This record gives sequence, structure tokens and C-alpha cells, in this order.
Amino acid sequence: QVQLLQSGGGLVQVGESLRLSCVVSERPSRIYAMGWFRQTTKHVREFVAHIAWSGDQTNYGDAVKGRFTVSVDNAKNTVYLQMNTLKSEDTAVYYCAGRGWGPDQMSPAVYDYWGQGTQVTVSS
Repeated sequence: QVQLLQSGGGLVQVGESLRLSCVVSERPSRIYAMGWFRQTTKHVREFVAHIAWSGDQTNYGDAVKGRFTVSVDNAKNTVYLQMNTLKSEDTAVYYCAGRGWGPDQMSPAVYDYWGQGTQVTVSS
């Protein structure tokens, strides 16, 4: 059974940085790419970033472009989300997710595997 195990959340100040990690327990061929999403108390799961395991097809949500960077380490089956210049509005629970090949990379509905979520709190 595929598991996505997240780490790296926490409490930081505005302007600081955090790096989230997501380890995939096994990588069947059907997991073509990984995404990051975040969710606030409004229960809307917002797209944050996307990357294929090949390292290409990177894409970012408008709210994080220029501040967040997604990357993969195939040897470790790990995807990272480097978050710089954090803002209070970045406060959310962050989820990593895995999907097969196909369109709509920004839609949570196309992702089959999900991490447990990790809280990121940015304090002003």
C-alpha cells in the first residue's frame, strides 16, 4: 500500500522560510507526478505546486509563484516544497499528493494518494 509521509511544518514568523518533505513509501509506475495543496478552515483545498518525477512539469499557484519551489529526489522517493518569504496568508494545512498521467494537475480530484497533512503557521 502506497503511503505518503510528510514532515517539516511548524510555526515561523513572517518573512521566514520552511521546507516541507513528502516521502513516498513505494513508487508504482502509476504515480507519474506529485502535487502540493493547502487547506484552511474554509475547507477549500488550494493548489500550490506540481512536479513530475522526471523533474519537469513544474507549476505553481498564483499565490506562491516566485516564493515557493518544488523539487524531487528520485533516489529518496521524496518531493520537497521550499517556502520562502512566508506570509500570514500562507497559514494552512499542507498536503502532498500523487497522481497518474493526465490533465488537470491543479485539481485535487485527479490525485489518488495523499499525505497526512502538516500544519504551517506564519505569525506576524
